[in-house]
Amino acid sequence: MAKYKPYNYSQSVLLPVYLDAQLMPGTLEFAIHTLVEERLDMSVFDQKYNNDDTGCAAYDPKVLLKVVLLAYARGLISSRKIERALKENITFIALSCGQRFDHSTIAAFISSMKDQILPIFRDILLVCDRMNLLGGTMFALDGCKIPSNASKQWSGTVKDLKNKKEKIEKKVVKLMDAQIAADRKAEEGFDRIDRDKQIERLQKQADRIEKWLSQNEPKIGKCGKELKSNITDNDSCKMKTSHGTIQGYNSQALVDGKNQVIVSAEALGNGQDYGNVPPVIDGAKENMEKIGHGENYFEGKIFITDSNYHSRQNLLKCEEEKLDAYIPDVNFRKRDPRFSNQGRYKPNKARRFTQEEFSYDKENDRYICPNKKILKLRARKAHARGRDARRYAANKRDCEQCPLRDRCLLTKKTKRKCLCIPIGGPPVNLSKRMQEKIDTDQGRRIYEQRLGMIEPVFANIRIHKRLDRFTLRGKIKVNIQWLLYCMLHNIEKTIRYAPA
Repeated sequence: MAKYKPYNYSQSVLLPVYLDAQLMPGTLEFAIHTLVEERLDMSVFDQKYNNDDTGCAAYDPKVLLKVVLLAYARGLISSRKIERALKENITFIALSCGQRFDHSTIAAFISSMKDQILPIFRDILLVCDRMNLLGGTMFALDGCKIPSNASKQWSGTVKDLKNKKEKIEKKVVKLMDAQIAADRKAEEGFDRIDRDKQIERLQKQADRIEKWLSQNEPKIGKCGKELKSNITDNDSCKMKTSHGTIQGYNSQALVDGKNQVIVSAEALGNGQDYGNVPPVIDGAKENMEKIGHGENYFEGKIFITDSNYHSRQNLLKCEEEKLDAYIPDVNFRKRDPRFSNQGRYKPNKARRFTQEEFSYDKENDRYICPNKKILKLRARKAHARGRDARRYAANKRDCEQCPLRDRCLLTKKTKRKCLCIPIGGPPVNLSKRMQEKIDTDQGRRIYEQRLGMIEPVFANIRIHKRLDRFTLRGKIKVNIQWLLYCMLHNIEKTIRYAPA
């Protein structure tokens, strides 16, 4: 007969645990504990509390920050999961000294770090600088589109949202009519409770849209067109990614090339990168000044980013800051001889006409296209590529019947050809100058380093730290979460490159 060891659940077991012994040197939790206790200026939190004479004692922000950073490192972004870890995980228990915060305390602490997050981020950046982890010669910028805590189904222009409200109200009326008809006929199998719940839910949705419309104005973009708003988180935006369309934030990070330390980070509610260089560079300059570097720290430094950032606004910012920038245009690879065979299986397309091939009739102030058709002046002051311009347009009939329309118009649906000529003479062609610069052998060698510098940073945060979405709403709170993850990335760098 089989024999097993006995067990008894009613017995008592005493487990002696030394909390400081759980924080082993060389581990992430030990680094977080040491940095927060010794290197960060946590006095920035003191102004939040006014309980010197009266009121209950508050949880120490040091302990809360340690717990949040370790939780984010373990892929725990939900405050309820962090609360559970404080009860079950011995490392979290040791780091919190046995204190158990509930999820509302954790969420409120993270959400309220508006004025404290940047000083703390800079303190960690200063530690990296003192450890000689910053090279200060080459920088790379990129963005990562991360979903927000909002549904894209609640996005739309003001007109779209009004139509959505009207549809919901019509559905409510239809359900109520069906309910009244069922009551009169006394139909069997009619579930009145479920129908009432459905009507109540739809009515709440309609009221929610109505309340939002009464409190908010339409979002207007830089070109004067209305952008899609979102009822749940209006700071986020609808953006296209390789995995489909999401409602989220474009999280930017500027990385030093030596050890991939993040020197500036910001979550922006803009899916396009054509205007993201100025805010990130300005933030990086401020951060470096705060840790003891001069205002000309970035002057002459190599700056690399991808073709999504190739815009006049971004190129002008690089010129102003005297950055040695390498920002390719969308046709960069087509001109690269190493990719000369990449389109060998695609049908050859006719070359599109350039603006120089449209001749200008100065006497009549008009342009003549390659097919000898006339483009008349339609607007004396239009807006194109960040500059005031004069817009010339052709006749629709001429373009519809033109045999050269495939070489002239962008798409088959385009009705007429338009030319936008900048006012004030021909502009300095920054784009062409950048093309010539990056097409050189040196330009290509420098740009090749971008992937190895910036992409591992986002892989670490999104894959290893499992940041698959933001849990807070609003740009300020989302930016706090993004900076906490970037700060955690920099802390890991201090562990990896710490002197033995």
